[in-house]
Amino acid sequence: MRKILALVKKELIQLRRDRRLLPVVIIAPILQLLILGYAVNLDVRHIPVVLVDLDNSESSREVTAAVINSGYFTVARRAASQEEAGHYLDGGQAAVGLVIPRGFEADLIAGRETAIQALVDGTESQTASIAINYLEIITRQYNLRLILEKMEKSGLGLKPVIIQTEFRAFFNPSLSSRKFFLPGIFGLLVMVMTVMLTAMAVVREYDIGTMEQLIVTPLKPAEIITGKLLSFFLVGLIDIFLILGVIYFWFRLPLKGDFFLFLLLSVLYMLNTLGLGLFISTITRTPQQAMLTSFFFMMPMILLSGFVFPVENMPRFFQWTTCLIPLRYYLVILRGLFLKGVGIKALADEGLMLLVLALILNLLSISRFRRRLD
Repeated sequence: MRKILALVKKELIQLRRDRRLLPVVIIAPILQLLILGYAVNLDVRHIPVVLVDLDNSESSREVTAAVINSGYFTVARRAASQEEAGHYLDGGQAAVGLVIPRGFEADLIAGRETAIQALVDGTESQTASIAINYLEIITRQYNLRLILEKMEKSGLGLKPVIIQTEFRAFFNPSLSSRKFFLPGIFGLLVMVMTVMLTAMAVVREYDIGTMEQLIVTPLKPAEIITGKLLSFFLVGLIDIFLILGVIYFWFRLPLKGDFFLFLLLSVLYMLNTLGLGLFISTITRTPQQAMLTSFFFMMPMILLSGFVFPVENMPRFFQWTTCLIPLRYYLVILRGLFLKGVGIKALADEGLMLLVLALILNLLSISRFRRRLD
């Protein structure tokens, strides 16, 4: 164990003396968390809309006021025709065009069916879908108000029976996408830092010719690997505490679950990412190859882990593929601990899968590393 600790000390001294790498290890995760924490946000607000009011009546102004006062739309332009509104959509000045036809108020007074046209920029499909849903809710509320006003004016004293849905959101009452994404960014940053550091550090020994010096020392191959992994495990642990501090003190997202359970499962997750980095180092020869191979592995892991797209919406084949991705299980763990405050019973399956994947990755990596040393 003393030989391994001596190697760990050597690695940490080497890291401290590298003036370019140390800021990347310590400062980069904090900056990335601050940037991604604000940038990755699916809450759609202030959608730019171009208004075309061809009726210019009291009813048309009430509709436009309802759209503006909803808080979801912002008037970017006002146009005199549908063609002019189309030009604003083509130029990107607006995402939605709202056209109120002539005779809109007259049709309402006469009891005839009328329609409001919504022109939506479909290039951003998510924003377009949400905008359509918002407009349907607004028009539905306006229709209900008209019905109630007509029944009151009729003097019959009849009131329609209205069924309302009362919503209560558990774990994330404000339905903030930032609270959903912050735990995911946490797992993403830990993966990127540990995988890249491990893959680059081991390959760099071969690249600069110092691995032969390690081989002739009394250290066995397994001890060399253990010392390397332990060094970057400590670095990853420091990053975990730094990221956790930023999430708690800056973004005000507390860890509702047990801290020691969080630490234990994070250790299992880091054993996976360190093992993956070690495996990459065994199939590459230069730092450039290690970096490109790391991105080759990490990009599918990010996209298939459920970080952005739900696993349940993927084709069946890719759902089975995600079972081999450690980030998938760690995201469930982080969201469960940060948002729900669940315990070990709820996260036992994810912890077990992380343990199994960690054993497979590290045993595979160590076996390949031994063959390369021979």
